[in-house]
Amino acid sequence: MSFVPKTQPFSGKINAVTLGTGDKAVVIGGQNVLPFYTFDAPIEHAPKIGVEISDAANEWDVAGLRTFYEGCTTMADYAKRAESMEGADFLCLHFESADPNGANRSVEDCVADAKAVAEAVAMPIVIMGCKNIEKDGELFSKIAEALQGKNILVLSARAEDYKTVGASVALAYGQKVGAETADDINLAKQLNIMLKGLTVAPESIVMNIGTAAVGYGFEYVASTLDRVRAAALAQSDADLQMPIISPVSSDTWGVKESTASEEDEPTWGCREERGIDMEIATAAANLVGGADAVIMRHPAAVSTIKKFITELI
Repeated sequence: MSFVPKTQPFSGKINAVTLGTGDKAVVIGGQNVLPFYTFDAPIEHAPKIGVEISDAANEWDVAGLRTFYEGCTTMADYAKRAESMEGADFLCLHFESADPNGANRSVEDCVADAKAVAEAVAMPIVIMGCKNIEKDGELFSKIAEALQGKNILVLSARAEDYKTVGASVALAYGQKVGAETADDINLAKQLNIMLKGLTVAPESIVMNIGTAAVGYGFEYVASTLDRVRAAALAQSDADLQMPIISPVSSDTWGVKESTASEEDEPTWGCREERGIDMEIATAAANLVGGADAVIMRHPAAVSTIKKFITELI
């Protein structure tokens, strides 16, 4: 008698959320099996990869990035180049220079950059702010208005500003909103409930439950990913069935393994290769834990993770 494996698809299902419009639109989520468990049931929508485009990209001190973006001067230039990157599915505009404690770029300048990118590319757009609650609130609202009809995702609404961000981004301008918490299933669930309480549709919510570079407390990330995905699928918890997006690039390119010079750490090898390895390892760990999309930076890391996804789906 031949062996017939017993499959285990779940009754619960992750919401399918569409980002972007037209031929380049992507869908994240939608599965009812554990990550990459294609032997239990087909995974219709493979995990997606976003490419980070920072308004401070001219400060990136990595040879491979400088070579790939050679000749680019504006965010629109960077975005058009990133759109050609092997493995890219969407673009993430990171307005870190808007931070009042840093360069303090004006909201108007950031909005102008976002509009220029939207006019230059066809890929879906995700927006990241500067982590300043007050500045991000204004920035997110203005960009959501300026890019109305583009079906963008704005990261992120937090417990401190979910009413402002949720109301302006999702309700007023019909965009998708990210719910950002820090490695805690209860906080993630609570924020989703609060956003739904504003009448934001579950299909307009994507979770950013927190991440970290591998080796830097990632066990908390892994445990939260596992618990969230198990509750969504095995327990059919509708308050945790939103797809998960993990912005890994900022964390992985900011740790010592990626920043320490070869002069300071001669036994560690090439600094750029260390950064690429850190980004690949962190992205892969998030994906096998349950992330439906990752945001990355380096072309070599992006292409490697794309092959990783393709081989497992």
